[in-house]
Amino acid sequence: MSEALPKAVLFDWDNTLVDNWEVIADAMNATLSAMGHPTWTLEETRARIRASLRDSFPKMFGDRWPEAREIYYRAFAAHHLDKLQPMNGAADLLRALHQRGIYLGIVSNKHGQYLRAEADRLGWTSLFGAIVGAGDAEQDKPAPDPVIRALLSSGIVPGPVVWFVGDTDVDMQCGIGTGCRPVLLRAEPPAPGEFEAFPPALYRASCTFLRQYVETL
Repeated sequence: MSEALPKAVLFDWDNTLVDNWEVIADAMNATLSAMGHPTWTLEETRARIRASLRDSFPKMFGDRWPEAREIYYRAFAAHHLDKLQPMNGAADLLRALHQRGIYLGIVSNKHGQYLRAEADRLGWTSLFGAIVGAGDAEQDKPAPDPVIRALLSSGIVPGPVVWFVGDTDVDMQCGIGTGCRPVLLRAEPPAPGEFEAFPPALYRASCTFLRQYVETL
């Protein structure tokens, strides 16, 4: 039995549709340095940032996490729109899905204020039925709350007809935890055992390859 076209596709944001890691790394290092912690390389930043700030900073900085939050957001807000870049093929993928009547949404652990500003900068806001970032729902990804919120206006309930597309284990966990179809989208194929707990149902190496796959459905 061939796979059916999804009714909805929910996307992660950073490293899935856009590349803003240079700014994220700079803001993170400004925070780490100010708080007396060793700084990270860009590769370490990519590997370590998974959870939302409100979930991760209390573990990293203890009672001083509100101070760290202010430092991070001040540094991030200064440059995040200037260096924002769409991933190759992302705009074409989104427009192809939108033109086929598929409901689109964003579920990200980037703060909702910055997330929506970035979508506006790229001219993508009208393509999405909902853009849900950290702090917009009761709990952040991988909790189900932001998925439910992202689908609320669509009338579509979480399930196999909804694809959850992202680049990390947290995205696959969120997709599987809500009953959606988890789709891994990144250049590197899954390493052996990397997604043992939350295996993707589909893997594609780029937005272009995912668009080409959807066009066969």
